[in-house]
Amino acid sequence: MDINNPKGILIHSDGLSRRDFVKYLLAGSTLSVAALNKLNAAVYQSITSLNQKYIKDESPDGIYWDALQKHFLFQDGIVMMNNGTIGPMPKPVFNTLIKIFKLQVTNPYDCYNFIPGKKEEVRTKLAKFIGASPEEVVITRNTTEGINFVVNGLDLKEGDEVLLSNMEHPGGICPWELKAKRYGVIIKEVEIGLPPKSTEEFVDSFRKAITPKTKVISISHTVYISGLISPVKELCQMAHDKGILVLADSAHGIGMLDLNMKELGVDFFATSPYKWLGASTGVGVLYVRKEVQDKLWPTIASSGWNTNEGARKFETLGQRADALMIALGEAVDFQDAIGKQRIERRIKSLAGYLKQELKKIPGVKLHTSEDPYLSGGLTAFSIAGVELQKIVDYVREKYNIVVRTVGSKEKGTYGIRVSTPIYVSFNHVDMFVKGVRYLTSRR
Repeated sequence: MDINNPKGILIHSDGLSRRDFVKYLLAGSTLSVAALNKLNAAVYQSITSLNQKYIKDESPDGIYWDALQKHFLFQDGIVMMNNGTIGPMPKPVFNTLIKIFKLQVTNPYDCYNFIPGKKEEVRTKLAKFIGASPEEVVITRNTTEGINFVVNGLDLKEGDEVLLSNMEHPGGICPWELKAKRYGVIIKEVEIGLPPKSTEEFVDSFRKAITPKTKVISISHTVYISGLISPVKELCQMAHDKGILVLADSAHGIGMLDLNMKELGVDFFATSPYKWLGASTGVGVLYVRKEVQDKLWPTIASSGWNTNEGARKFETLGQRADALMIALGEAVDFQDAIGKQRIERRIKSLAGYLKQELKKIPGVKLHTSEDPYLSGGLTAFSIAGVELQKIVDYVREKYNIVVRTVGSKEKGTYGIRVSTPIYVSFNHVDMFVKGVRYLTSRR
């Protein structure tokens, strides 16, 4: 036992426990901007030192990721493996959030004098992060809002067809249902496998559903039910050859995958940075390809809707929650410091290991592809004869691991979904699998 720390509370390099760190940050009136900046600088120096030490290891395990995990503010012992719903903020993001809120409290003048320039810096960071130009980036509130901007902004007439998969999120279905009810647009559902066997099978299922009336394919890039990473690049190539637009719902994509809009070739791409990127809730990102911007009307109009250049004309929303937007830029900085490619490799390595171990358990059916090209950090599965909610409850009670169920029993998509972000370890995966194996053996 450490006589200086008899309760075994985890102490960070700044000398504060997790609980004390949060208390310290929440004491906003006593915390200066300089102090917050100093805390952030210490985190980035730690990451720089780790990168230098492990420069030859593209996807290091062990101490590298254990050290990074300490830059998050979890309650002691919680293992968050459901950031597919909402993820945690790293310390620098939370620090920046507090700093900008403090600015609004102490000097509101800077909210319209200083902050607008910072917003454009965030847009530029986001554009570089996703392989786009700043003129193609809209900062929204979440994926659903981005999808609605596209659905409401496209000129479609009665009888025009839109193709959706049978595994879309309500945020990707309901806007089209409203469009159909108002304007007579026809929605056609395309069956995709659980999981599809190949890229070709996926693309062919949409190709076969296309008619001369098809105008848009609206598809989940990151399928929340199954964990599929849809082959959007190949789908866009096929669709564009036929003059069809593609809207991608990638709620989980940013922060999980090394995204590049130019390589994907997608027309519209909506994503939620508060899941895998570590941003605050209340901010989203919408990409609108430059070549199709003249096809899209703004949904919300204020000053600038008809004069702003590029995608900014879709973002005339009036006063925003400035702290959330600036903290979004900090979330990009945090992941850039680690490296997008390294993050994707880590996430997929954990997911691959999870699938490998789950397959060893009798009765397990994987809903997620084992092909790394068609899968990412979400893994879904079911077990014949086992009530899945019992597993969810058991691993939370036994190991403090948070996972969830998704899908529909009626449609055969019901399963447990597990996230494998960078702040969990292979040991955490083993703990989860041990819990599954235990309950499965008792059925």
